[in-house]
Parts: sequence; structure tokens; C-alpha cells
Amino acid sequence: MVVRGREPAGARRALDVPLGLLRTARPRQWVKNVLVVAAPVAAGQLVSWHTAARLALVFVLFTAAASAVYLVNDARDAAADRAHPVKCRRPVAAGLVPVPLAYATGTLLGLGAAAASAVLCNPMTAALLVTYLAMQFAYCVRLKHVLVVDLAVVTTGFLMRAMIGGVALAIPLSRWFLITTGFGALFMVAAKRYSEAVEMDGAQGATRALLTQYTTGYLRFVWQLAAGVAVLGYCLWALESGGVAQGALLPWRQLSVIAFILAVLRYAVFADRGTAGAPEDVVLRDRPLAVIGLVWAAMYGMAVTDL
Repeated sequence: MVVRGREPAGARRALDVPLGLLRTARPRQWVKNVLVVAAPVAAGQLVSWHTAARLALVFVLFTAAASAVYLVNDARDAAADRAHPVKCRRPVAAGLVPVPLAYATGTLLGLGAAAASAVLCNPMTAALLVTYLAMQFAYCVRLKHVLVVDLAVVTTGFLMRAMIGGVALAIPLSRWFLITTGFGALFMVAAKRYSEAVEMDGAQGATRALLTQYTTGYLRFVWQLAAGVAVLGYCLWALESGGVAQGALLPWRQLSVIAFILAVLRYAVFADRGTAGAPEDVVLRDRPLAVIGLVWAAMYGMAVTDL
């Protein structure tokens, strides 16, 4: 007998695998792929339906590629994840999604994203997406175990997200944009590693063996250095115009430096505490950081549109 208002147990079990695959694809991480609009917004070229449609396509393709990497990564790390107090709940580690199925789904998603980009996008966009997939799969297999290189690969993944929107629309990428984005990403990646090292102190690196080769002092140095370079790069971008843009009421580019630095300082609070292990939680759940981000976005938008 089925109780009215409740889903039958058999139906729940039938949904376990597809829902597990969806969870393994990390929907909460898809917010990172919004970076594909960064270059067009910075260039003030997000102004037409054609542009929006092209960026939406790039977002979908990059999300599929990133999901493929997460599926393969979790399949490879299933045994190690079972030793982690939080990662043991991941569907593959928990046994909800069979390891071969995670591998197969990840491979199909990756190949599909690469093929679609070759057909639907320009050659440079397709090349960038394929390079991202190759680099991330190499990270899953080997590069995550190489000191410093692991930080560089994850950081480059964020940088590629920020680049691909501009590449898809043939927008020249500013050197300051690349420096700020790259070192901003390194700041968050190193802060995440630092938080993981603090969290797993004494656990002998059961889930990420490389953490035992980094010291917390070194990781703190990396995120502090990266934060400083990101702020410097942003300041140089803001001052590059040399004054108030034509027709603008205030020097919004220069004023946006204040909000940018406040955002870095706010995020650094969590990094210093060792609680930045999930950057998406920090960004999405901290209200003061969200307010600072909205203020920065408003200033940045007015700088781009010369209001």
C-alpha cells in the first residue's frame, strides 16, 4: 500500500542514481561559470541579444565541461573521500553512484562539450574549452599531486572561465583584467587549501595527501601574496584612464577600488580563520560580502557605461 502524499520507496530508489549524478556535477559550483561574462562586461559589450545568446551557450558548454571533470574526479577519489568527514557524503563515495557510471557520464559530458564547441563556437573558443578539459583531466590523474602545480592548474581553470567569454566574442583581453582575475583566483584557491590544511590538521592528509607537504605558513603566504597582486592589478586598471571618463559624474573606476579592497579584506577574514574551505559558501552566504559585492558591481557598471 502506498501512503498518499508520499513518494513510493521504489520511486525514490529509482531517482537515487540520477539525483546522485546531478549532485556529483556540483550545481552549486556552477555559479563560478558566471565568470564567462566577465570580459564582455568589462569591455561594455553585453548589449545585444546575439551577445547574450552566445554567452549563454558558452556558459552551458563550460558548465558541462566542469561537471565532467567533477564526475571523473569523484570517481577517482572515491576511496579517499570516504575517509573525509564531509566528502564521505558525496554520492560516489557513499555508493549511491557506481564508479564506472561516474566515469562514463563524465567522459560523455566532456566529449559532448568539446564536440558542441567545435560546431557551434569559433575555433579559439573550442580550443580553449578542449585545453581546459585536458588540463583538468590531467589534474585529476596526476597534477593534483605535484606541489605548486596543483595551485596553478586550479587557478588557471578560473582564469579560463574569465577568458572564454571574451574569446567567444573576439574581445581583446586587457592585461590588467588577466592579472587581477588570475591572482584573485589564486587568492581564493590558496585560501581554500589553507582552510583544508587547518581542518585536517593531524589527519595525516587522508583525503588530500599533498596537504601534508604544504605548511600552513606557506599557504598563508601564497594567499596573502596573491591578494596583494590582485589589488595592485585592479588599482592599475582603475588608474589607467587617468581621471574622470568623458560624461561621467564621478570617477567610478577609481572609486570602485574601495569596494574591491573591502571585498578582499572581508574574504580574508574567513581565509585567516581557516573557514574558506568552501568559497561558494563564503561568497553566497556572507551578507556583508554580498553587500560589498553589489556596491562594487554598481560602481563597476557605472564606470563601464560612463554614467
